[in-house]
Amino acid sequence: MKPVEIKDNVFWVGAIDWNERDFHNFLTRRGLTYNSYLIMDEKITLIDTVKHKFVKESMERIKKVVDPSEIDYVVVNHIEPDHSSGLPDTMKIAKNATILCSQRAKDGICKYYDCEGWDIRVVKGGDEVKIGKRTLTFIDMTMLHWPDSMATYLKEDKLLFSNDAFGQHIASEERFDEELGLEEAISWTKLYYANILMPLAGLIKKKLSEIQSSGLEIEMIAPSHGVIWKNPGRIVEAYSKWANFESGNKVVVVFDTMWHSTEKLAEAIADGAGSEGAEVRLFHIRKDPWADIVTEILDAKAVAIGSPTIHNGLFPPVAGFLTYLKGLKPQNKKGLAFGSYGWNGNAVKEIQKILEELKFETLEPLMVKFRPTEEELQKAFELGAELAR
Repeated sequence: MKPVEIKDNVFWVGAIDWNERDFHNFLTRRGLTYNSYLIMDEKITLIDTVKHKFVKESMERIKKVVDPSEIDYVVVNHIEPDHSSGLPDTMKIAKNATILCSQRAKDGICKYYDCEGWDIRVVKGGDEVKIGKRTLTFIDMTMLHWPDSMATYLKEDKLLFSNDAFGQHIASEERFDEELGLEEAISWTKLYYANILMPLAGLIKKKLSEIQSSGLEIEMIAPSHGVIWKNPGRIVEAYSKWANFESGNKVVVVFDTMWHSTEKLAEAIADGAGSEGAEVRLFHIRKDPWADIVTEILDAKAVAIGSPTIHNGLFPPVAGFLTYLKGLKPQNKKGLAFGSYGWNGNAVKEIQKILEELKFETLEPLMVKFRPTEEELQKAFELGAELAR
C-alpha cells in the first residue's frame, strides 16, 4: 500500500476497488478507484477522501508519509458518497483538521453526516488559501456535476485536482495516463463522460472556455477516479469535442426483439448503413451494457432504435433504455424509429416521440406487421443507407 508521489511532496493516497461492477447502473467491468491526494507543506492538506470502506487502505498509504492525525486541511471538492463517505472516519483521526468546501457542500455534509464539532470553512470560486510554500486556489464547478462541486488548483505546481471531471472508472495499478496507455485512458474517459457528464455539455463548454480565457496553466490533472493526466492538453481536447458533440461517420443501431422480427430489421438497417461506407455499431439492449451503447452514441451522427410492441406499448427493456438515454441528452443526431408489431405499432410511435423530444432529425418511422417480408427488409436496408448518407 505505497503512496505514489505525483509531484514533489504531493502524493496519491487513494484506494483501488477491484471488485465494484456497478455505479448507478453503469457497468464498471474493470472496477474503479477513489483518488485522494496528500500535499506536504507547512499545512498538511488532504484533497478529498475515499469511500468509507476504503479509509483504512488510504490511511495506510498516508502513514507512510506522515501521521494522519497531523493533517491540517481536508478539501472536500464534492460530497457524493463515493468521495465523502470516508470523511467521518477521517475526521476521527485528523481531529484538528479544518474542512475546506463550498457552501452547498457544507450544507450537504451536515445532512449526510453528523458534523458536530467539525471545523468547516466555506470557500468560493477564486478564493485562495496559503498552505506554506504553496497556494490552493478554488474553482467553482457548480452542477459539474452536483450543485456543491468545485475543483482545487495547486498554483505553484500547476496541478489541477479536478474531482469527477476528466476521470474514468477503471481499477489499475497504473497511476498515470502514459502508464495505462494514452489512447486506452481516453477510451475509459469517454465511457465515463458519456454515461455521467454528457447531459452537462453546455456547462462543460462554458467552463472549458472560462479556464482557457483565464490563462490558468495546467501541467497535470489529477481527477478523483482513474489515472492522472500528465498530458492534460490531450484530454481537454477530447472533452471539447465531446461537449460539442463532434461526430464521426457512424451509425448506431439499437434494438430489442421478441421473435426476431425487429432483430431482422435492425440487421438490415445496419447492412444498409454499412453499404454506404459508414462505421456501424449494432447493439441488443438486453445483451449489451447500456454504458457501452451510449458511449458509441456520444459521437455517432445517426441512431436507429427498434422495439416490438407489447401491451400496446414499448417492450420494457427498450422503455428502460430510452429513459436512460433521455436523461443523458445526446445532441446533433439523426434518428430512425423502427419495429415489428402484431395489432398496432405503438412502440415505434413512442420511440419516434422520444427522438423528437431529443430534437433528433428523424426519418419516416418503419413499422412492420409480424415477420418482415423481403420487400420490407429491403426497405429497412434503404433506410439504413439513407441514414448513412
